[in-house]
Amino acid sequence: MRALDRTTWALAWRLTRAGGRTGLLATGLAVAAAAVSTALLLLCVAMNLGFQHREDRTDWRNPVKSSRPVAVQATGTTFHRGEPVTVVDVAPLPGRTAPTPPGLARFPAPGELWVSPALGALLDRLPADRHPVPGTPTGTLGRAALAHPDELVAVIGHRSTDPEVTAPREPDPRRTGDVASPTRIASFTGAPLKGGMRGMYTLLARLATILVVVPLLVLGASAARLSVSRRDQRLAALRLIGATPGRTAGMTAAEALLTGTAGALFGAVGYAVLLLAAASLPIAGGSWYPADLWIGGPLLLAMLGGVVVLVVVSALAGLRQVVVGPLGVARRSRSRGASAVRALVFVAVVGVYGWITKKHGSNGVVALSAFAAVFLALAVIGPWAVRLLGRIVTTVAKRPATLLAGRRLLDDPKAAWRIVSGLTLAGFVAGFFALLTMDSTLPFGRPDRLALAVPEHHVTQVRTLAAQRLHAAGVTAVMGVDDDPVAQGSVDSRQVTATVFGGPTALDRARTALTGLLPDQYPVTSTDVNWSENRFTRDFDTITQVVLVVTFTVAITSAGITAAAAVLDRRRTYALLHLAGTPLRVLDAARNREMLIPVTVLAGGAVAAGLLCGGSMMVAGGDSSFDAHGAIVLAVCCAAGVGGILAAGGLSRPLLRAATRQAGARGE
Repeated sequence: MRALDRTTWALAWRLTRAGGRTGLLATGLAVAAAAVSTALLLLCVAMNLGFQHREDRTDWRNPVKSSRPVAVQATGTTFHRGEPVTVVDVAPLPGRTAPTPPGLARFPAPGELWVSPALGALLDRLPADRHPVPGTPTGTLGRAALAHPDELVAVIGHRSTDPEVTAPREPDPRRTGDVASPTRIASFTGAPLKGGMRGMYTLLARLATILVVVPLLVLGASAARLSVSRRDQRLAALRLIGATPGRTAGMTAAEALLTGTAGALFGAVGYAVLLLAAASLPIAGGSWYPADLWIGGPLLLAMLGGVVVLVVVSALAGLRQVVVGPLGVARRSRSRGASAVRALVFVAVVGVYGWITKKHGSNGVVALSAFAAVFLALAVIGPWAVRLLGRIVTTVAKRPATLLAGRRLLDDPKAAWRIVSGLTLAGFVAGFFALLTMDSTLPFGRPDRLALAVPEHHVTQVRTLAAQRLHAAGVTAVMGVDDDPVAQGSVDSRQVTATVFGGPTALDRARTALTGLLPDQYPVTSTDVNWSENRFTRDFDTITQVVLVVTFTVAITSAGITAAAAVLDRRRTYALLHLAGTPLRVLDAARNREMLIPVTVLAGGAVAAGLLCGGSMMVAGGDSSFDAHGAIVLAVCCAAGVGGILAAGGLSRPLLRAATRQAGARGE
C-alpha cells in the first residue's frame, strides 16, 4: 500500500526525530499511556479467565449419574474456623475399573485419606482431636483437583458398601455444591454448578472489568492524541506543499503504529512482571495459580494487536480537518467543537439502562452491556460538557487566569477532556460502589452451636450418642432439640444441637467428636451455613478497593501524562503569552483552573450517574442503601481526585517554566 511505503515511514521517522528532546518526550508519554493501558487490560482479561479455570478444575466434585457406572462418588463439606473443607468420598464398584480422580496418583484404597497441601499443613499444625477430617494423610492432591493453592480438600477412599457412599444426603439449597448425594458415575468429569456464589463472582468480575477497562480504553485512545496540535501543524504544512491525503494519513498511521506497538510491548512486559503480584491477591478463598492468570500466546497477541489498532484508529480519527482544511489548521482556526447530540445520546443511554434493569434485573449480559454503555456514554458527553463549561466560564470570568482557562476550554474542549476524563470516569466508579452494600448476617442460629438434622424417630438416640462423644472429648456443651433452619434434613427431621462452651478451640474439638456420628452429614453452625455469603462479602470489599485503587491510579497517571503533553503541545502559545507580559503564576493558575473546573463539575455529575446506576442495580436486586461506609468511600475518592489533579499540575509545572523561558516563539 503506497500510503505506508518506504517514503512514508522515512518521513514519519524524520518528523519524530525533528521534534528534538521535546518531541521525544511527547512520544515517550504516548508510549507510557499505551503501556499502562495494555498491562492493566491484560490483567483484567486474565482475572476473568482465572475464574473460569478455577471452575473447570472443580466441576469434577459435582458428580453426574451414569447408566454404566464404575464408581460411586459423594461430596460433603465440613468446616474449620468458618472455612469450608470439601470432603469427596469415592469407592470403586465391584468388578469395575474406576478411573483415577483428578489430582491423585491412583484411585484411593479404602480408608486412605488424600489431602490438599493447605489441608495437610493444617492437619500437621492441629492435634488429632481438632482435625476437621479423621485419619492420617496417605498422599497429597495435585493442582488438577483444586481451585486454588489455599483450598482445603480431602478425598477419602471407601468400599462400595460403606454408609458414606450409600446413605442418601440431603442437599442444602443455601450451600450450592457443598453436598452431593452418593452418585454412581462413569468418570470424574462432573458438571458445572448452577446458581450459588459462583454466578455472583462471575457477575462481580465482569462489573469490575467494565469499571477498569473503560478508563483504560479512554487512556489508550488518548495516547494517540497526545501532542495532537503540534502534529497537525506539521501535517497541515505538508498538505499545503503538496502531500496527498493518503500520504498524510499514512504518516499518521505510521507514527501511531510505532507508538502503539512500543507501548503494547512494554505493557506486555509489565503484565508479565505484575502476574505474580496479581496471583497473590486472595479472592474466593485464596490466592491464584500463576498459570491461571496467563492468558496464553494467541490471546496475548490478539490483545496487543487490539491496542495497536485502537491507537492507530484514534490517531486517524482526528485527521479530517488536516486533510480537508489544512489552511485552517495552519492558521490555528478553531473547529466547530463537540455537538449537543452527545448530550442527547447520554440521556438516551441512561434511560435505556434504567428500563433494562427494571425489567430484566441487574444480572445477565443485557444488563451488563447497558451498564457498559452508560460508562462509555460519559466519555462521549465529556467534550461537549467541557465546551459548555468553557462558554460559561468565559462569560462570568473576572480574573485573567479564569478568563484564560475558559478560553482554553472553549477553544479545545477535547484536549481539556483528555486531561480530566480519567478522574471523571473514576468518579463514576466511586459513586457506583458507594451504594453497593453487602450484608451476610443470618437471623437464626448461633456461631457456637453445632447442629445435625435427624429424623424425628432417631432424635433421642442421636442426642444421647452426641452427648457421650462430647463428654469423652472433654467438651462442655448443652444439648438441645429445635427446629431452627441451620442443618438441612428431610421433611420429618428435627435439629439436634450442641451449644459449646470454651471458645473456638472447644468448638473444633466438638466438631471433630461429632464427625461421623451421621454418615450423611457433618455438624454445622449458622456461620458455616452462611460461609459463601460471608466470603463473598469480604471479597466484594477487597475487589471494590482494588478497582477503586486501580481506577484512580490510572486516572491520576492519565491526568499527569496528558497534562504534561498539553504543556508540550501549547508551548508556543505559553511562550507568546509570556513574551506579551503574562506572569508565569497567571499562566500556571489558568492551567490549574482549566483542570479543576471541569473535573469538579464533570466528576460531580459522574458521581451522580454512578449513584444512579448503583441504586438501580441494588433496587433490581432488592436492596439499596447509602451508609457511613459509602460516605467514606466517596470522601476518600474525592480527596484522591483533587489531590491527583493538583499533583498532575505540579509535576508538569517545570515544563511550563521551560516553555516560558524560550527567548522567542518560532513556527514549526
